[in-house]
Order: sequence, then structure tokens, then C-alpha cells
Amino acid sequence: MRLKSFTAPTMAEAMELVRQELGDEAIIVSTQRAAGTKGVRITAALEPADADLAIAELLEESADSSAAEAVKKALADHGTPQRLAERLVNAARTAEIADPVLACAAALEAGFTFAHLPEHSAPRPFMLVGPNGSGKSIAVAKLAARSVLKQRQVGVITCDNIRAGAVEQLAAFTSILEIDLIRARGPESLARVVEGTSGLFDLVLIDSPGLNPFKQSDMDYLQALIEAADVEPILVMAAGGDAGEAAEIGEAFAAIGATRLFATRLDTTRRLGAVLASAEAGQLAFSDVSASPHVASGIAPISAISLARLLLPPPAVVEPRDETFWTEAPTP
Repeated sequence: MRLKSFTAPTMAEAMELVRQELGDEAIIVSTQRAAGTKGVRITAALEPADADLAIAELLEESADSSAAEAVKKALADHGTPQRLAERLVNAARTAEIADPVLACAAALEAGFTFAHLPEHSAPRPFMLVGPNGSGKSIAVAKLAARSVLKQRQVGVITCDNIRAGAVEQLAAFTSILEIDLIRARGPESLARVVEGTSGLFDLVLIDSPGLNPFKQSDMDYLQALIEAADVEPILVMAAGGDAGEAAEIGEAFAAIGATRLFATRLDTTRRLGAVLASAEAGQLAFSDVSASPHVASGIAPISAISLARLLLPPPAVVEPRDETFWTEAPTP
């Protein structure tokens, strides 16, 4: 294929280069400003078929660029930190996919990992950890309900003896599921309880106290719980909030062993930049999300494509307005 680009200070000089190289029959495919100069850049082809192919490639590149711009706008709308947004936009552009959602999914796949929590069985108990008010107890109940509906034996343990009413709240959920809530107080008690559940359940879920990620004594206590019972900590993060602070929270819980992120309250927030920032800062894999306050619904594993759809939702369909005016018929 005789396709070539020419760069010169002026359009006339560039056209002269085209004629000298390809002859008078050359077809101009595109013209643009030369990168980093004040000159121009012309792409030309000798055969019409070559020109058609080049134009198609240029149109595809334009579509790819539009997709990357859509991803860039969406990430900005979600309050994503600039450095992270730029990295994802570059990945979307590199993917060369015209559809914005698919381009975003490709970028997320390149930038994050996805590892949902098992529904059937796991070799180690899962301890849901996170700041106070992040939705850990509800998440435990939802995960338990999901597995119970799959006819699995689920053990639920609480070691949240700090927040008033925490045990009673979780007990209300487990009683509906016909699960006995097991209580533990402190690292040694938790170790004994977990050892006692060995072989009895397909899945063991542990609700931990809400602790301050910026208070060293709180994190030391949480790490003691994790190490005593040999559990896998899962960070529960409520969507929304400040992205910078969420990133620091992700780092803090990653430091005590968390490797996955469970995002909650997706139904009550419109911006997911904080969740993205937390996962990136802590190098956490996205696992599951909760988008409903109801225990038996609103929980699902998250993937690159489903996260992309949350970041770039389809435009709302505007229902046509009925502007018919009705009047009463006159009385005869």
C-alpha cells in the first residue's frame, strides 16, 4: 500500500513533497498541524483503495478518541483523582475501542483486579473490616443470605463489642436466616471460636468493630484479631465521600492485610471516584457491591464491565409529555 505522510513548514511545500514522491495522481487523505511544530502534516495515498482504507482507519481512530474523551469526562464527573483518571484514560485510548463503556471496561481491566467473594465455600473465614458506619454488619448479613439461598451452611461471628446495639442488629438479621450468631470478645476468644467452627460450615463470616484507620491503637487491635484467627480481611468501603481520604483508608487497611474491597451504598451515591481511589491506593481487588438496604437483595459481584456501566450509565429516557388538553363538552 502506497500510503505516506509528509511534513513541511507550509501547505504548499507539503503538497510539493507529495507530488515529488507520489506524483500528480496522489490522493490527499488527511491534513493536520504537525506535532510540536508550526508546520503541516499531509497523509497521501497513491491508489483510491489505499485512500479508502486510510480514511476508514482515521475514522476509527477518531471514534477511539471520542470513547477516551467520554471516559475522561465520566471519571471527572465521579471525582476521580487526576493522576488515576489520566492513567485510565490512557488505557482506554490504547485499547482502541469505539464504544465508551467497553473502552472504560478495558481500562479498568488493565488498571484493577476483580475477585468476587465465593458463595459456596472458602478455606478461611472472611472478616469484614472498615471504618465505623461503612456497612459491615449489613454486608455480613447480605453475604450470609446469598450463601444460605444456595443451600450452604454459613457461620456468622461477631467481635463488634464496641458500637452500641451492634450485636443486636446483626442478631436480628441472622435470626431471620435461622443462623446462630456466635460472639467473640478479643483476639484470643476469636481464635477459639474460629477453631471451634472448623469443619462445621461451608463459609464463615466475621463482623468486626468499626475502627479508626488513622488511629494506630485501633489498627493494632484489628491486626491482632486478624492474626489470632488466621482470617482474610475484606475492606468494606461506603461509596461517596472524599477521594483523597478514601485512598488513605485503603492504604491503612491494606497495611493490616486487606486485599479486596467490598463497596456499599451504591444506591445512595452518584460518584464512585472515592471507591476507585481506595482500591488503587491499597492495591485492592474489587470483589462485590451492595446497592440496596435490603438483606436479601442488592448484592452482586463486580466486574470491569459492570463497573464501567456504573461509571457511564446510559442517558435517561425522557418520557414524552401528554400535552392534550381536555375540556368538558358543553351542556345542550
